[in-house]
Amino acid sequence: MDIESTTQVNNKAGFFAQWWGSLKALPTNFKSKVINTTRSIKKIGKDDPRRVIHSLKVGLALTLVSLLYYWRPLYDGFGVAGMWAVLTVVVVFEFTVGATLSKSLNRGFATLLAGALGVASQHLATAFGERGEAAVLGTLVFFLAAGSTFFRFFPKIKARYDYGMVIFILTFCLVAVSGYRVEELLELAHQRLSTIIIGAATCMIISIFICPVWAGEDLHKLVASNIEKLANYLEGFEGEYFHCSEDKEKPKSLLQGYKSVLNSKATEESLTNLARWEPGHGRFRLRHPWKQYLKIGALARECAYKIETLNSYLNPEIQASLEFKCKVQESCIKMSSESNKALKAISSSIKTMTDPSAAKSHIENSKIANEDLKIALETVSLDDVDLLTIIPVATVAKILEEITKSVEKIYESVKELSQLAHFKSVEPNVSPEKPHLLHRGIIKPVVDVDNHHVEITIQDQVQEIISTDSPEKEKLTTKSSSQRLQNV
Repeated sequence: MDIESTTQVNNKAGFFAQWWGSLKALPTNFKSKVINTTRSIKKIGKDDPRRVIHSLKVGLALTLVSLLYYWRPLYDGFGVAGMWAVLTVVVVFEFTVGATLSKSLNRGFATLLAGALGVASQHLATAFGERGEAAVLGTLVFFLAAGSTFFRFFPKIKARYDYGMVIFILTFCLVAVSGYRVEELLELAHQRLSTIIIGAATCMIISIFICPVWAGEDLHKLVASNIEKLANYLEGFEGEYFHCSEDKEKPKSLLQGYKSVLNSKATEESLTNLARWEPGHGRFRLRHPWKQYLKIGALARECAYKIETLNSYLNPEIQASLEFKCKVQESCIKMSSESNKALKAISSSIKTMTDPSAAKSHIENSKIANEDLKIALETVSLDDVDLLTIIPVATVAKILEEITKSVEKIYESVKELSQLAHFKSVEPNVSPEKPHLLHRGIIKPVVDVDNHHVEITIQDQVQEIISTDSPEKEKLTTKSSSQRLQNV
């Protein structure tokens, strides 16, 4: 008995000690939670200050439409229906102008159409007498609600008019059902429609004219930023894989940004749908080719998936032949560097809305580096070589080749966007880099009896990469494709 009583006393003492410790720590824990919450609020506001402005805009809109209740002359005109204006502001005021216009116009037109059909249905049902009125109304509600719900599954309607279809079903049912018991149905429908239009108009005006947030501008910046992230990865990959960068920390910081490009599809599609609702603003015209951004985004993600594969070969545990790596290093670095420069030029052209022709020379240089790589691979001897150590380096070279092709596709798509959106054409201040001709030639030593000769053969394809107005073009047309340099 003494042992059991002692155990109970100890348990009670431990419980009270724990409870007292929790009570003493309560002020400290509360203070810590308040500090963490304050930091979170401050961080959200700093990340995007437009969120704070949007919150103030919503508060302003609700205050204005509340006057329908607070101000007696307006309340006498609209009555209890003024609450619909408040509800409209709550549900349609969104962060971007496109989203606000989409919901406001959908709600306005859906309410107008559903209200008109509801009143017409009520008048039609009264023609069947008191007994048949309920049956007719119930039948109309069934068919219209079922049909509208089915139309919501169409992809185009789902993307742009889904909210309007929901409001149509809701308004028609409210008007048709309430009209069975309400005598002054037309006046009730007029009051609700008027207050909804007032609420929607208030949201649209404030959203457009007070610190507007344009979905189209966000989409434009997102696509340019994604392309720049791909360029940053290629810049970091050069230093990390080939160890050619003096700054060891910089390459590692550039190797993570591409991952956000892989998951950008949903955001791009949403912003594109919202941007199509927006009026012309700033540098964007009324019928700006927003769908072209989806094509560019898809090509950027295609390139990002190839980069994801390339990133797996940065694993230090993978055994690679240093000798083989040195032979292809120059060409691979050139391909990566030129693709990086091309992507940065493309991103810059999107941001400034100028012609992306500056990237063309870098794309051509990457193609030449690819040809140089093929020539270097032809000279490699596979005798007494462990193929398992060559495969990783060869795979990296092949992926870089595929990335250069993706970069060219991105360039062509952005070029098409520049033509559709009428980007400004910029005259280049610096002539584009010309490829080294010797990279496309073959050097053959020829030994004679008296003299030593070196024969240099320049392939005809060089003429394709030299502009028509360049002096090299004139020389090639007047000279033969083979020259002999004699050293006495």
